[in-house]
Amino acid sequence: MNLQSVLLSRFKNALSKIGAPENAPTPLGKSTRPEFGEYQFNGAMALAKILRQKPRDIAEKIVEAVEINDIAEKLEIAGPGFINIHLKSEWMAEQLENAIKDARLGVEKQPTQTVVVDYSSPNLAKEMHVGHLRSTIIGDAVARALEFMGHKVIRQNHMGDWGTQFGMLLAHLNDKLASNEVAETALSDLEDFYREAKVRFDNEDGFADRAREYVVKLQGGDEQCLKLWHQFIDVSVAHSEEVYEKLGVSLTRDDIMGESAYNPDLNATLSALQEKGLAVEDQGAQVVFLNELADKEGNPAVYIVQKSGGGFLYSTTDQAAIRYRCQKLNADRTLIFTDARQALHFKQTEIVARKAGFIAENQSYEHCPFGMMLGQDGKPFKTRSGSTVKLADLLDEAVERAEKLIRARADKLDGANEAGLSEVEQKEIARKVGISAVKYADLSKNRTTDYIFNWDTMLSFEGNTAPYLQYAYTRVQSIFRKAGVDPQSVNFAINLGEAQERVLAVKLLQYVESLNQLVSEATPHVLCSYLYELASCFMTFYEACPILKDGVETDKKESRLMLAAMTAKTLKSGLDLLGIDTMEKM
Repeated sequence: MNLQSVLLSRFKNALSKIGAPENAPTPLGKSTRPEFGEYQFNGAMALAKILRQKPRDIAEKIVEAVEINDIAEKLEIAGPGFINIHLKSEWMAEQLENAIKDARLGVEKQPTQTVVVDYSSPNLAKEMHVGHLRSTIIGDAVARALEFMGHKVIRQNHMGDWGTQFGMLLAHLNDKLASNEVAETALSDLEDFYREAKVRFDNEDGFADRAREYVVKLQGGDEQCLKLWHQFIDVSVAHSEEVYEKLGVSLTRDDIMGESAYNPDLNATLSALQEKGLAVEDQGAQVVFLNELADKEGNPAVYIVQKSGGGFLYSTTDQAAIRYRCQKLNADRTLIFTDARQALHFKQTEIVARKAGFIAENQSYEHCPFGMMLGQDGKPFKTRSGSTVKLADLLDEAVERAEKLIRARADKLDGANEAGLSEVEQKEIARKVGISAVKYADLSKNRTTDYIFNWDTMLSFEGNTAPYLQYAYTRVQSIFRKAGVDPQSVNFAINLGEAQERVLAVKLLQYVESLNQLVSEATPHVLCSYLYELASCFMTFYEACPILKDGVETDKKESRLMLAAMTAKTLKSGLDLLGIDTMEKM
């Protein structure tokens, strides 16, 4: 049940009754304070000019026309024409009683679309570094949420597994294998391997020429060269899979659609652009001129699809990828997660693809840019020596720091261990807390902005962090352990008598709103904010409305246990969609 949609539907019907135009704005928002109700409808203000009436007069007509007595206990007009909506406690209680019995917590599925989600996309010539973190975890959270909302999601990991650098790498690998080294051993450290190959390419006589020959052989389909390339790719992918496992993301080897996958279609893609009159020869290269993105002097933007030497570029591969996704996979939406510096490239790519007819009018192509992870100095996050931080090393450090933090907390509590956790269990909790802290610190920030990486903040048990939410979930679970009640099987009547109970109930009913916004805008931070607000509402409720204290009436205790159970289920559901682990004990 989508509370916001239900209210909007009722008010739209009311607007049609009072003679408002069919496309009249319907601004419905959450109230900022409980005394103003739970929602506020401001349509009267927007209609004043259209209907040439005073906003307050229009508001009075809306209140009279809207059929909402089954949902709202009262509507009140405030100020010049705001309509405050006070929901019925009994109605909210009924919705929650139904939702808690539903595995989906009352969240209805959306009409199914086929959605391609392109994310992570590491370069297989090097190990994954911190620059790949945002694409990987933001894309994964969006993919999970889309699936939960009923869509057919096709994950695509557009790995960099092709290009001129592979000639250099394959020549170096061939020499290693000729010296009786095993591929896995030779490639155990991709960074060192790449560095060695680059030194040879720059300094060793004849090596650069051999590397270029390998490129030609590889692109020509030479059997021995392809065999070397497959060995390199297999070991490189295994490195990425180790990172994905540590991160707890849902990408698998089957999701890989590297640049090489589109190689067979590059000539056909170029031909299609030429036939449409889009790609034309310019100084030996094939170029699409885009007047839509002309500079101040009127010079069109240049989009090169084939170099003068006959080589193809990222632009050509991206056009071929669009043809595959839109025409073969029949994607309704394509979401691509890369850093914001590539925004112009993808804008140009979409313009060209739409002109060429690769993307149909009803198909959506969405570049979802994200900001950068910065160090404390406000510059791109690096090691102290100034080198790139390997993602695997960052995650290992996160677990180590979490383990120290959890031990320190236990010492502060005089060694108290309410959950009776073993050494193995504490290590597993540290792993979940550490990895989740890194992921949540990123996911909780607006996707489009830069953010500063801070160990102390992300590992804090206070504020909008993974440890705080994980602790909030375990705290609810501990209530049920003390009560001797299974939270999965509670089935009591809900009675919203206290103000804090109403606030918590409303927040629980708003879960679907955050999910709808997440899948619509590809913004996981919206769900993070919701879960933090929910956890905070529960803490306020728990302090004001005792559950297990002596003297609490049975019906109140049972009602509050229902609210607690629904809170735990919602927290777990939301955190699961974000790829954040929960624990029953902590």
